[in-house]
Amino acid sequence: MKLLKPSWVSHNGKPIFTVDIHPDGTKFATGGQGEDSGKVMIWNMAPVLREEDEKNENIPKMLCQMDNHLACVNCVRWSNNGLYLASGGDDKLVMVWKRAALIGPSTVFGSSSKLANVEQWRCVTILRNHTGDVMDVAWSPHDVWLASCSVDNTIVIWNARKFPEMVTCLRGHTGLVKGLTWDPVGKYIASQADDHSLKVWRTVDWQMEANITKPFSECGGTTHVLRLSWSPDGQYLVSAHAMNNSGPTAQIVERDGWKTNMDFVGHRKAVTVVKFNPKIFKKKQKNGSSPKPSCPYCCCAVGSKDRSLSVWLTSLKRPLVVIHDLFDKSIMDISWTLTGLGMLVCSMDGTVAYLDFSLDELGDPLSEEEKNTIHQNIYGKSLAITSTEAQLSTTIIENPEMLKYQQERQNSAQANSGPAGTGPEASAPKLNSVMNGESLEDIRKNLLKKQVETRTADGRRRITPLCIAQLDTGDFSPALFNSAPILPSGSSMSNQLTSQLSSDSSPGQASSLGLRPSHDPMLTLPPPSSAAKGLEDNKDGMKSSLLLTSASKIEPMKALDSRFTERSKATPGVTAAISSTVGLAPLDRPKDGISVLKDIKSKEETSSDSEDKMAVINKNLAFGKRKADLLMDGGEVVEKRKKGRPRKDKMAPPIAQPFSQTTAPAEPGRVAPPPAPAAGLKLPTPSIQKTFSLQVSMEPSVYLEVENEVTVVAGSRLSQLRCSRDGREWNTLLPSSVVTAAGSSDVLAVACEDRMLSVFSSCGRRLLPAIQLATPVSALNCSAHFVMALTTGATLSVWDVQKQKALVKNETLLTILAGADISVSQSLLTQQGVPVVGLSNGKSYCFSSSLETWTLIADRGDSLVQCADFRSCLPTQDAPVSSGPLAVMQGRNLNAGRMASRLSSTPHHLQQSMTLAFLENQLAAALTLQSAPEYRYWLLIYARFLVNEGSEYRLRELCKELLGPVHKSAATAWEPTSLGLRKRELLREVLPVIGENLRFQRLFTEYQDQLELLRNK
Repeated sequence: MKLLKPSWVSHNGKPIFTVDIHPDGTKFATGGQGEDSGKVMIWNMAPVLREEDEKNENIPKMLCQMDNHLACVNCVRWSNNGLYLASGGDDKLVMVWKRAALIGPSTVFGSSSKLANVEQWRCVTILRNHTGDVMDVAWSPHDVWLASCSVDNTIVIWNARKFPEMVTCLRGHTGLVKGLTWDPVGKYIASQADDHSLKVWRTVDWQMEANITKPFSECGGTTHVLRLSWSPDGQYLVSAHAMNNSGPTAQIVERDGWKTNMDFVGHRKAVTVVKFNPKIFKKKQKNGSSPKPSCPYCCCAVGSKDRSLSVWLTSLKRPLVVIHDLFDKSIMDISWTLTGLGMLVCSMDGTVAYLDFSLDELGDPLSEEEKNTIHQNIYGKSLAITSTEAQLSTTIIENPEMLKYQQERQNSAQANSGPAGTGPEASAPKLNSVMNGESLEDIRKNLLKKQVETRTADGRRRITPLCIAQLDTGDFSPALFNSAPILPSGSSMSNQLTSQLSSDSSPGQASSLGLRPSHDPMLTLPPPSSAAKGLEDNKDGMKSSLLLTSASKIEPMKALDSRFTERSKATPGVTAAISSTVGLAPLDRPKDGISVLKDIKSKEETSSDSEDKMAVINKNLAFGKRKADLLMDGGEVVEKRKKGRPRKDKMAPPIAQPFSQTTAPAEPGRVAPPPAPAAGLKLPTPSIQKTFSLQVSMEPSVYLEVENEVTVVAGSRLSQLRCSRDGREWNTLLPSSVVTAAGSSDVLAVACEDRMLSVFSSCGRRLLPAIQLATPVSALNCSAHFVMALTTGATLSVWDVQKQKALVKNETLLTILAGADISVSQSLLTQQGVPVVGLSNGKSYCFSSSLETWTLIADRGDSLVQCADFRSCLPTQDAPVSSGPLAVMQGRNLNAGRMASRLSSTPHHLQQSMTLAFLENQLAAALTLQSAPEYRYWLLIYARFLVNEGSEYRLRELCKELLGPVHKSAATAWEPTSLGLRKRELLREVLPVIGENLRFQRLFTEYQDQLELLRNK
């Protein structure tokens, strides 16, 4: 045996927590503490193995350094195929790295030129779910799954074929989980935690198979890691940190009955890491002697807090070798070469050691075939799992429908990675990132071959720039797995944009832009048809509805780059802006296209902050209007001052929303008086202007102009109201000055100084006699055929003009305006006539006319929103409901919640309850607001969350409510519809979601049958 400590492998003296040798043996990775971040480094193996390579200046020692982790890295592991490296750290993240083509040697930031990266590794996906430090990661055999465990007491299983999809989350540990190992046959995964237990989980249904506690009951103190290991023949599982007669041991657990009769004894302090040699050995035959049939055996290395290392063979009673005081501090990780003869060990003291064994010492390794035969003899069919189907094969599926959903789930992956990637699944291309049969690297090379070269008049060469996806950046670009671009892939739009940007790449290569459909439902456009139409109206691409500014301002893909959307998932407010421009462009082409603001500061380009970049997009998407120059900005409407035109009094409603909305404080041209003292509780009243105008509806376009005190007739001052609808004008006179006005495509409402409210049809016919209000009006809203008035006396009324009746009658706001300095910041009326009031303290209420009470629908300060975590339950194909009343009132808040959920350190069970509570609040709020699309959207998320979390009682109750009574009887008060949605149709949408989890087979079958029964009736 040879022992070497390469001094050049170091993290500048900082601890090295983890080491792993690449399957091909040419390189190894280490992870640990960087200067002010986590550090992952990839090193060349050659200088470790051969002295002459170590002395050769031309052979690089370090290949790449990655500083993306925000905090210490606890574990690095290569995938079995060697394509990927997974790393987990104290920043609660698991990052998956893939090698990229090297553009040129890039130096490590802040170091001398000697430390150049020889290889380029970039982070292709970031897995976020843990709420605490990630302690260990492990790839399953054949890289079907990637498991990660954390101090949040959970183990998360990720689908390694479709990052960042989460398969399940294993809960059961009551202490920090610090080690993971897969059974080589793929049937189990084992985990060890600080709660003095080792748990074995089945991969078939992800339930606990065994819970082993006896050997750990005496354990005192903690170790930084508990890296356990499974023997290559699958027969033994060896744990870290066990005790026997108050002496530290490595406990051997037999697969057969999970018996704990044996252990490795001898270390003086707790065992931190155990690692089996990947090979199975048999005794080396002496020359000339007749071969004795000998039992195959395994080899195992054990590292401890006592700074020593021991290597054991399962055929010997004593250790093969023990090396004392190999390091100054505890051993943290061990990795064997795939040949089984080399081993790297790392320590908390920041150094690594390499041990080199000979065949004489260990024996003859069996070949892969012999190993498979052993597996086959022991386990029958070798469960070398090659796809997730095998996982289900052992569960008998009793219901043909269930089988259908299970198959659809598997097939959709293949079906959707077709040519232009049309489906939701296309965002997860096969792991080797092949699109249309070409890898992204190939596409890039072909594009480079097609460079277009021109000569200018003075003979200089010009190369036409092409836009090429950023394949090789070492940053957070998740272009491979789940970019969230702003284009619906598969629509003609994405192809067109491609051809505009790269003059001669064929439309089929939309992939070269890295455009993928989004996983994040907050960032999608209106239906492709309208968007595509916008682009086809003007093939020159200059007035196109998605304008990219010149290259000098923003790199071609910066504005639509996936890098920042991955970090913060674009904010809903911005979505409204983007979707509305694209939707508008076709309607509004003749007037004056789209103006692009050129004043983007360079600061905003370089900033990595997502909000800033979003602001850049926002500024690029201004649109010119004939009457009011609007600029959408995060959902609020900002008016730009134009020369020579009086300032508009009334804000035009945001075009993205289908209902009217006013925002009191931000209205230009009037100063809100300070709110009166709480005793009288008066709301501010708008100041009167000589003239003002507003656009009340887009489709049809309706403009309203008010001119106060036009003439004085017999001592009374008359005001004129002019309205134009699709070019036809009408006007009428009112006996008093107009204070404020509002309108929808159906009705116009005008409130005067004498507290009279008049309502006209959009053709100018008076619909109601003038209504006398008790106090002057503060805000007025119209939507469809409803009118809502908010008075300074803090009362609210809503009338249905069509039926000529009051829906809400002089309801006081005193109940919700508790507190001296709270004022109304926003009010809106939904298309269904439900009034919503937003307050300055961040709470939003709606008045439910059926319940006759104020109900809370949104609260900016709500901690449930901050901690709710339902990212894994978001639907892939549904367009988001970013324009519904609930989304508008909650605004960016929702997203903040999703961000916070990654950062908050709430324990999982608490987070689960918070998410549940939050989703139930959303459902109830959508119901009160009578917003059917939002109700359906949240119902499906809620159902998926219940399925993922396995809450059977709630699921059953939900299904029962949606199904209703199967047999009619006089006593039932069940309503077949909810907000105009048929409940049984909703149940049909929920069932496939339930069908995805095998645990709910019976529930699925039961309701499936009932629905069939009803259909046949």
